[in-house]
Amino acid sequence: MQKLNKNKRKNIGIGVIGMGWMGMAHSRSYRNVVERFPDLEVEPKLVACADEVAERGQSAQDRFGFIYSTQNWQRLINDDEIDVITVATPNSRHLEIVTSAIRAGKHVFCEKPVGRTPIETQNMADLSSHAGIISGVGYNYRWAPMVQHAHQLIKEGKLGQVTHYRGRFFSSYASNPNSVLSWRFQKEKAGSGTLGDLMSHVIDMAHFLVGSVDSLVAHRETFIRERPLAVPGVGTHFTVRDDGPKGDVTNEDYVSALVQFENGAQGTLEGCRAIVGPKCEMAFEVNGTKGAIRWNFEKMNELEIYLPEESSFHDGYVRSISDASYPFHAAFNPAAATGLGYDDLKLIEAYHFLKAIQIGKPNNPSFRQAVTVAQVQAAIQSSWDNRSWQSIAKIN
Repeated sequence: MQKLNKNKRKNIGIGVIGMGWMGMAHSRSYRNVVERFPDLEVEPKLVACADEVAERGQSAQDRFGFIYSTQNWQRLINDDEIDVITVATPNSRHLEIVTSAIRAGKHVFCEKPVGRTPIETQNMADLSSHAGIISGVGYNYRWAPMVQHAHQLIKEGKLGQVTHYRGRFFSSYASNPNSVLSWRFQKEKAGSGTLGDLMSHVIDMAHFLVGSVDSLVAHRETFIRERPLAVPGVGTHFTVRDDGPKGDVTNEDYVSALVQFENGAQGTLEGCRAIVGPKCEMAFEVNGTKGAIRWNFEKMNELEIYLPEESSFHDGYVRSISDASYPFHAAFNPAAATGLGYDDLKLIEAYHFLKAIQIGKPNNPSFRQAVTVAQVQAAIQSSWDNRSWQSIAKIN
């Protein structure tokens, strides 16, 4: 595809709030998105970044080429040169920042789970709809080329009627008792633990592939109940500290749910941040009346497919490897088995968000999709409290 003349693109000012791992990932994506997707008619301009730690903000400014950095995120909200606010802060700051950005007429991309609680998520979604702004949420795993292919196979009926779905996200980042007590482990800052963090992706993927959940019964557990205190502004939730005082973990390490989908499929959803073994096993298995598929982010560029009616030469799963014939792969390279990585998914995510702004149509996933995830999370929390099956209900 022939690249548009850069002078014909309209600049769109970007402000990023929170310059930890996710803030940096979003900044890289905005900086490189036009090079990968030259059909974009908007040119991201990195105007400003904000972080409560001045040194981290200055480092991000130097690294990515922002015009300025600040400790005052409100300065970005008030800057007329900024059209888009990306929120990559701890969850406790989301509601205030997102609300301020929407009221200032900015388009907003917010990392999941958007709100600390389902009600917060609903409030932000309603506000964005009434304001007519474009919103986006960081459910980036759905953008993997082989996940997109899986979605197409299901949509085209290649698997027949879906009967079983098993989704999970097992990560070992918190399996070490000396992993620091970052904000993710504190209910007052993060809200829920694994439910808001890892299970947000699991639920979104289930919605994307199979459809809405009708009812569920759930369980939770906290395996490691205290951790070394983190040093503010230093490291990430992967950081390990062998000395110093400790504090209490106030949310859950593990979540599981037995679910029934509205279309009749049966399934399980499971997440754990403190499991030993898997490193980043964001995975699913889908079974239908005509076939089956399975995918694991640890082998992101592969999809195992079983379609017995389409071949008489095998009776079992066949491994398909991503190449330029699959969605988005060709934007990065033309070669088969020359794989994409995590940052590439964030870049694809940025492309779709900016494209929605360009054409003035709702982005998907938006805050509305975050609400449907939050509705499932609300039912899971209710099931914990009542130790019973719960139907998925709208948040009032």
